[in-house]
Amino acid sequence: MKAIRVYEFGGPEVLQMVDVERPTPAADEILIKMYATSVNPADYIFRQGGNDLIRPFIKLPLGLGLDAAGVVEETGSEVTQFNPGDKVYGVPNFPGDGSYAEYIAAKASQFSLMPEHITFNQAGALPSCALIAWNGIVDLGQVKAGQRVLVHGAAGGVGNLAVQFAHAMGAYVIGTASAYNFEFVKSLGADEVIDYNTQHFEDILQDVDLVFNASPVRDKDVRLKSVQVMREGGIFVCTHLDEPLEHEFLNALDQKSAIGTLVGGGSIAYTSSLEGTTRLINEGNVKAVVGKVYPLAEVAEAHRQSETKHVSGKIVLEIRKEK
Repeated sequence: MKAIRVYEFGGPEVLQMVDVERPTPAADEILIKMYATSVNPADYIFRQGGNDLIRPFIKLPLGLGLDAAGVVEETGSEVTQFNPGDKVYGVPNFPGDGSYAEYIAAKASQFSLMPEHITFNQAGALPSCALIAWNGIVDLGQVKAGQRVLVHGAAGGVGNLAVQFAHAMGAYVIGTASAYNFEFVKSLGADEVIDYNTQHFEDILQDVDLVFNASPVRDKDVRLKSVQVMREGGIFVCTHLDEPLEHEFLNALDQKSAIGTLVGGGSIAYTSSLEGTTRLINEGNVKAVVGKVYPLAEVAEAHRQSETKHVSGKIVLEIRKEK
């Protein structure tokens, strides 16, 4: 089968399409005939050699890909929730061979049946970002109807889902984005959109219940300014697992009796996150946003586009054409 592998760390040019043996599922795994995956910032971070947080987990040769959508080809002996022919979406094992491949074997517990009436390309855009956004908005953010929620990076892969989840929960949602993405973010359910290039959110907002920082840009000032707009006892959740919360930031939170945490919060519940996402999509309250689709052979160009950090929605890699 065809798969993308990295044999040396570096730029997009190190991504190679090679022939590898088709995997065999373990007892608790499913073998998936892949139709779509997508590109996440973590993919190019891994490709470049990682950072202090993830470097101990990666080794060459390396497979990439955190999202998977396809059809169950085979089930392990202990798998009872899926059958061959089921359309599924979820995340591959990590560390592992990733999802940039024609077939993958992955733990069944990290997959769910695909939402109804969406394409494989749409499903491939969702899993990893849905897990992070759900964890931040629902599990850690504990959003309730009527609360004020600020989402930094509202047009991105995680951010667009965070906006939609918060809106579906009945929150008043404010997103930061470039002027180019204003209408897009509003179409997701945002009540207000702030231009991060020309406006200062800290001068505009107050009494925010939850700040969810989904921006790919690491900026310590944004964290501190976010505390300024939070109400007493508010919650701050950040997606930057590679940047621990700083002492100055934690002191600022303490002064407001506020909580600050990074996504994960100890763990992410795959099943509840994916099933919750599926329910909201089936109800028509959430949609998958596909920015651009590339064939697997053009994975290097897809990575170059992702690294601009100016993508609306997700960049999808189409592995097979849907019939």
